[in-house]
Amino acid sequence: MSDLTPNHNPGAPLQPIDKEGLAKLAQKNIDNPEGGRKTVRTHTEADGQFRNYTKVRGLDPVLVSEPPALLGDDSAPNPTEVAQAALAACISVGIQAIATHRGVTLTAIEIDIEGDIDISPTWGVGDLSDDKRPGVSDVRVKVKLEGDADRDTLDQIHRDAVKWSPVVNTYTRPARLTSELV
Repeated sequence: MSDLTPNHNPGAPLQPIDKEGLAKLAQKNIDNPEGGRKTVRTHTEADGQFRNYTKVRGLDPVLVSEPPALLGDDSAPNPTEVAQAALAACISVGIQAIATHRGVTLTAIEIDIEGDIDISPTWGVGDLSDDKRPGVSDVRVKVKLEGDADRDTLDQIHRDAVKWSPVVNTYTRPARLTSELV
């Protein structure tokens, strides 16, 4: 993780989450499970050479591109890399929330992900034989946690975060997808 520059001093506690706010949010969803179901909206526009800008809420656009080996300009992560970043971030959010609920102060969360992907049938050719499955087939996640709890407690926090992660569940129990030309 040496190429990242987090706003965090190694060994110091991570910036805490509002524990009271987290408890209220959890209770709100326990009391009204339907209230926890939301629709997430994004808007993507292509800029050519495989560059795509995606707007999320009122934030600055997120750029997604391709590396030169895949005919892109290497200006941003590619779609699969963004999906893996979302996976890691979702696991991290879960770890932080669960640790906060359980009174564990964390000093480090590091997540490394490797995913195997078959892109051979992708490039506009529709080459889908029975032995080709476009997309990610295997994902390996390695999580490093440090904090004021023993290894068994940290492991349980990690396992629960993975089990309860919306993005993990999207990978393991894919969503129904519809698409239409408008």
